[in-house]
Amino acid sequence: MTKRALITGVTGQDGAYLAENLLEKGYEVHGLRPYSAVPDEGRIEKLEELKLHYGDMIDGGNILRLIDAIQPDEIYNMAAMSHVHVSFDVPEATANINALGVLRVLEALRMMGSKGKDIKFYQASSSEMYGRSPAPQNEKTKFEPCSPYGTAKLFAYWTTRNYREAYGLYAANGILFNHESPLRGEEFVTRKITKAICEIEAGLKQKISLGNLDSKRDWGHASDYMEGVWQILQAPEADDYVLATGEAHSVREFVEVAFSHIGINLAWEGENINEVGRNKITGETLVEIDQAFFRPNEVHHLLGDASKAHNKLGWKPKYSFEGLVEDMMRADRIIDKQSKPRAA
Repeated sequence: MTKRALITGVTGQDGAYLAENLLEKGYEVHGLRPYSAVPDEGRIEKLEELKLHYGDMIDGGNILRLIDAIQPDEIYNMAAMSHVHVSFDVPEATANINALGVLRVLEALRMMGSKGKDIKFYQASSSEMYGRSPAPQNEKTKFEPCSPYGTAKLFAYWTTRNYREAYGLYAANGILFNHESPLRGEEFVTRKITKAICEIEAGLKQKISLGNLDSKRDWGHASDYMEGVWQILQAPEADDYVLATGEAHSVREFVEVAFSHIGINLAWEGENINEVGRNKITGETLVEIDQAFFRPNEVHHLLGDASKAHNKLGWKPKYSFEGLVEDMMRADRIIDKQSKPRAA
């Protein structure tokens, strides 16, 4: 029998990769997206078999109606206000979507009784829940969120566990560390870096402004992680899993590797907000620091231990850190490969 899946937040990076993955596995895939007057289907326009529905995580009645109408075998909640820095500016909206939105889905499943218990639910939890807890972080590490985003995700994490234990729902958490791709939004630092560097190469931009260069993250490829997400819901019993590469790299390293793809090596000069990255050959300033990009409450080091997922699910990422950066740079390149490159 064909399995049926419902993906919230289907127009985002994770939703798009997951939808493509499930369609390739033979699923009937339904996607939930909020109404927007601005086209938002760029990431999913090639997925012709995807069935789209309008809905919003703040509308519990509509969520219940859609689940009852679609009757999915699996629900993947990928919907979120996903930008950590912006969550400091819109904390109430972040909580309403990221925390209470999950409660609305789980409450809908509870209200459906035996039908709800037949539906497997996945919650996209986040490494930001760990905040300043010492690395490496795994399923037993203490949570210390340092942002409205992390706090709302932690509410959703515990709500998922509580509904699993109190009502017998198949409700699982995937605690995903940073995962990027060519589909990442341009407001996120990794995509901001690759896009800006490709614009510098093409002569459309002079330099890039960044925040904390020394923040370290465990960066993987979203396509690898969405395969892991699917594997989490295929386990006989619902549980919570960390998905991570087990390697941490700084923003500085990401910048250096990305610049190397256009033949430029950087030399760093100065300290703190006065630090700059210069072209080692020409001396031209290509990277500068802007205080506006620092978070009010910084998380300095996230490094995941995915041993549980390795051992119980057999999941391991395929992309290396360098392979991830290469894939993003390849997608963002503007100039014709045959044209004269910018002076290195």
